[in-house]
Amino acid sequence: MPAVSIAVMTETAMVVRFGDTIDPAIADAIHALALSLEGDPFPGFVEASPGFATLAVFFDPDAIPRDRDEAPAATVQRLLEARLARLDPAALGEPRLVEIPVAYGGAFGPDLAELAQHHGLTEDEVIALHSGGEYRVHMIGFTPGFPFLGGLTPRLATPRRASPRLRIPAGTVAIGGPQTGIYPVESPGGWNLIGRTPSALFLPGEDPPCLLQAGDRIRFRPIAAEEYEALAGDAK
Repeated sequence: MPAVSIAVMTETAMVVRFGDTIDPAIADAIHALALSLEGDPFPGFVEASPGFATLAVFFDPDAIPRDRDEAPAATVQRLLEARLARLDPAALGEPRLVEIPVAYGGAFGPDLAELAQHHGLTEDEVIALHSGGEYRVHMIGFTPGFPFLGGLTPRLATPRRASPRLRIPAGTVAIGGPQTGIYPVESPGGWNLIGRTPSALFLPGEDPPCLLQAGDRIRFRPIAAEEYEALAGDAK
């Protein structure tokens, strides 16, 4: 497991840092610790929030059992150190694999042609590269259900657009820098839009409300516009 450090983030949160890179081994360790805490929480545990290389652990200071002279954060640090000492990411097995159908280019991905030209590729080559990889959900954020995905080939890494758009349709698949992601709800954004999925990523009436969770593996499957419309109709 990567080297780990624990530090105070606020009076009600600690941050466990597993490194400073986007790495599958780090993602496994973060996911394992989050699941361990959620499945067997210590007294006062509130929530664990994964990042690319960190796990934020939130707690209720008043509910932490501790010695009279020990600060709540010190107690939580001891509890986290003990949990890390017996953590085994390999015991989790393979993370869940989710297939995401995507209609690439055209009205679904208005930046695909420009992105392909930027890299000296054809649109079909971009589609093949993007859909040929396997991605890892490192964290959910920005908007409800937005997955930040690691695993994009460096051949497709593209700077964000100079002028962000005010309205990006829900389901849009995009590339920003070395990452790819999916806009679950209509929102502003500055990433390069290459396609759209009919899959609903955020369903506030469901439990859980997000289709994807930190730790999931993702594969994109190219589909034609006709299949997009059929699947979008089924989802309504």
